Amino acid sequence: MHGSPLNPTAVSNRPPLKARLLGAIAAAGLLVSAVPAGAQALAQAVQKDREMIVTANPLASAAGAKVLKNGGTAADAMVAAQAVLGLVEPQASGIGGGAFVVYYDAATRTTTTFDGREKAPAAATEDRFAGLGFTTAWQSGLSVGVPGTPRIMEVVHERYGRRQWHQLLQPAITLAQKGFELTGRTSSQVAGLLAANPSCTNRLFFRDPVAFAYFANPDCTAKPAGTKVKNKDYARTLKAMARHGADAFYTGDIAADIAAAVQGDPAIAGDMTVADLANYEVIERAPVCFDYRGHNVCGMGPPSSGALAVGQILGILESFDLTGDPLDERNVHLFAEAGRLAFADRGLYVGDTDFVTVPVEGMLDKTYLASRAALIGEQDTGTAQPGTPPGNFDPSAPDNRAKLSGTSHISIVDRYGNALSMTTTVESSFGNGVMVRGFLLNNELTDFSFSAVSNGLPVANRVQPNKRPRSSMSPSIVFDDQGRVELVTGSPGGSRIIGYTAQSIVNHIDFGLDPQESINTPHYQNRNGSTEIERTIPGITIPYDADALAAQLQARNHPVNVADRLESGLSIIHVVHDDDRHHHGKGRHWKHGHHGKPWHHGKKGDVTLIGGADKRRDGTVAGR
Repeated sequence: MHGSPLNPTAVSNRPPLKARLLGAIAAAGLLVSAVPAGAQALAQAVQKDREMIVTANPLASAAGAKVLKNGGTAADAMVAAQAVLGLVEPQASGIGGGAFVVYYDAATRTTTTFDGREKAPAAATEDRFAGLGFTTAWQSGLSVGVPGTPRIMEVVHERYGRRQWHQLLQPAITLAQKGFELTGRTSSQVAGLLAANPSCTNRLFFRDPVAFAYFANPDCTAKPAGTKVKNKDYARTLKAMARHGADAFYTGDIAADIAAAVQGDPAIAGDMTVADLANYEVIERAPVCFDYRGHNVCGMGPPSSGALAVGQILGILESFDLTGDPLDERNVHLFAEAGRLAFADRGLYVGDTDFVTVPVEGMLDKTYLASRAALIGEQDTGTAQPGTPPGNFDPSAPDNRAKLSGTSHISIVDRYGNALSMTTTVESSFGNGVMVRGFLLNNELTDFSFSAVSNGLPVANRVQPNKRPRSSMSPSIVFDDQGRVELVTGSPGGSRIIGYTAQSIVNHIDFGLDPQESINTPHYQNRNGSTEIERTIPGITIPYDADALAAQLQARNHPVNVADRLESGLSIIHVVHDDDRHHHGKGRHWKHGHHGKPWHHGKKGDVTLIGGADKRRDGTVAGR
C-alpha cells in the first residue's frame, strides 16, 4: 500500500518487540536469582475507564486526578497539575515560563490551540545576543521572555473549566506551605550544575542567592533526595493569583519584582518592563492538522515548529511500509532520514507568523512530502538541504541550532470526552537560574537565533520586539477515521521533542504498541546531524543490542551517536472505543459531545483509557 524506493532488507531474527517486552518483564518477575539486586520490571500500561491524567510527577498527577474525580474538566485538571509541577518540578516548568495547549472540546467537537509562548520585551533588538556564547546569554537577564504560563492557565480555564479557579490552585498552595520531598531527579540535576565548581567560590548558574539557598547547601552541594522542602513564597504568589486571577502576576507587586530581577540580573541586565508584563496576551490559533495513514493528527503551529516537523516526518514516512520491530535497522534508517529532511525545512522556514510568512500548508503538502521521501535511499544522505514547498514564504537563511531542555508535558482525558495536550517549559533546566517570589524565571529568548542575518538574508527566527521564539514543543492529539480522540501525546526534551512525539505516533499507528510499550522502546532520531540511538536503560527500556544497531546504521553511512539515555518525558493516553474493545477489555460509555454529563455503563460508545508515563523521569498515570 505504501511504496518504497528501498530494496527490502532482511528481517531480523530478533523476536517481535512485544514478545521481548513481555520476556523482559517475565524474566524480572520470575527469574529473580538471575536479576541484579534492585532491578525492576518494566512499567506496564495503566487502564482506566472514566478519566485519566499523565504528568511527569506523582504529586501533580494526583492533584489533577482529584479534580477530575470531583467532576472537573481537562482544563480544570491542567490548572491544578501545572501549579503543582511548578513547585515539585521547577527545573522543567512553572509560572515563570510558557506553554502551548491543544484542546479538544467534546461539546462542539472542535480542536483549538492556545499559544502561551514567552515573548521578547518591546525593547529587544536583533543584535540582542551578538558576540555572546550560549551559556553567557542563558545565565543573564537578556534571556528572560515575558512569561505566558499564568495567562494560558487562566484563558483555557475560563473557556473550558467548571471548577472554581481558586480551588484549583489550593493543592499546590497546601504542598508549598506544608512541604514536599525533593525528588532524586531534581537533586541530581542541581548536583550536575554545581559539580563544575566544588569549591563554591563562584556559584555560576545559581548566582541568585535565593535560588541557591533553596536548591543547595551552604557547602555548594545539592540538597539530597528526600529533603523536605517548603516554598512559602510560592504559596503567597499562588494565593494572590487565587484571589485576583492571572492579573495578580502580570500587574502590581509581582510584576514589579519580575522586572526588577531581570533588569538587576548580576550577570547581564535585561530590559523587561512592567509594561511588557501587563501587555502579555495568549493567542488562540487554529491547529495544524494533517493525515497520517487515515488518522488525523492535530498539533501546535508556529511559533512552534512541532506540528510542522512532526507532520513532515510522518508525511515522508507515509511513502514507506514500516513493518516488523520498531528497532529493526531499516525502520530506524527511514525515521532518521525523514528527521533530517524535516529539520532542514524547520531551520529555514519556521518562525513567529506574526512576523514572518511560513508556508504551513506547503510544508505538509502530500505531493511535496512524497518528493522529499524520494530523496531517501539505502544509504544515509548526509546533511539534508531545505526543499521548496508550495506557497508563500519570506526569503531567509537557515538556523539549525539545537535547544536544551527544561520542559514538561501533561496529557488529560476527562469524563466528558474532552482532551488536553499541554507542553510547558522554562526552557533550559532551572530556566535562567533566578528565582522571584518562589518561582524560577525562564531563559526562553535563547530559543531565538543568535544571528539576525546569514549569507545576506534575514533569519526567520531572529530576535524582534514582542516576537515569540521558535519552539520544538509538540503537544498533539490524534483522531481516528471517525473523528474520535484516539491518542493524546507529547514530551519534553528540547529539539528532540519532535522525534520523541513522532516516534510515539509511529509506535501507535504502525507498530500497534500501547502507550507504555511505546515509551519503553529506546529512542532514535536524527536532527540533521548524527543519528542518535539510546542504549537500554535497565528497568526502564527494553533490552536490545544498541552497538549492533549502531554498526548496521554505520554500514549505511550514518554518523551514529549512542547515548546512555535520551531524556524524554512522554505522557501518552490511548482512547480505545467500543469497536476496539476486544483488544483492550470493556470500558464505560462516553456520552460523546455532551459536555457536562459523564459516560454511562453498558451502551454503545464505550471507551477504555490506556495510559503510559515516562520512567526516564518521574512520570505517573492517575485516574479512575
